Amino acid sequence: MKILSDKTNLQVLFEDNHIIVVNKRVGDIVQGDKTGDKPLSEVVKEYIKDKYEKPGEVFLGVVHRLDRPTTGIVVFARTTKALTRLNEMFKNRETQKTYWAIVKNRPEKETSTLTHYLKRNEKSNTSKAFAKEVPESKIAVLDYKIIKQLTNYTALEIDLHTGRHHQIRSQLSAIGSPIKGDLKYGADRSNPDGGICLHARKLTFTHPVAKTPIEITAPVPADALWQSIA
Repeated sequence: MKILSDKTNLQVLFEDNHIIVVNKRVGDIVQGDKTGDKPLSEVVKEYIKDKYEKPGEVFLGVVHRLDRPTTGIVVFARTTKALTRLNEMFKNRETQKTYWAIVKNRPEKETSTLTHYLKRNEKSNTSKAFAKEVPESKIAVLDYKIIKQLTNYTALEIDLHTGRHHQIRSQLSAIGSPIKGDLKYGADRSNPDGGICLHARKLTFTHPVAKTPIEITAPVPADALWQSIA
């Protein structure tokens, strides 16, 4: 899967001297990895360099990541001060993240809190959800509610209480509602673009320097299914 974005079509949701927030698309990797594909962080650096005519190397700090097949809000720091403070905020869960997901099987309850214990498998890059604590597992908690019933799918809104590896994907799979396109967690077929229907929809946090409240909402992908719930 090759990265789709470049600086000419980068969707910037918010920017100032200290932070820049973008809407990640399917296929983008946030930070460089073993694939060698151009990461979103480099695309954003090029955008800043060109827009502000900056000489030399542009500083950009990666604050958090989204899985490659997902879409939505990604925050980068433009200064070291902002990076340090944002890292602390994300580490201490001082942010509020809301996701949207489209699943094949409607959950039994309209709204619920899911609590599992996730154990990560580094070899397969997956996390398995257990009902009870097992060795090397970490507790994972999220709230979900049904926001729209579609013809063949159900749209959910999810608020995270913890930030575990593949948390939403594994927890929804564990209740029999795998995310559309997520073959790794039980979906019956892939999406045409190779992504999964999981979108980081909203992020609320305090500006790391100005200390003002910020709430950012990311438009959903352009395909018809997503647009039907926007």
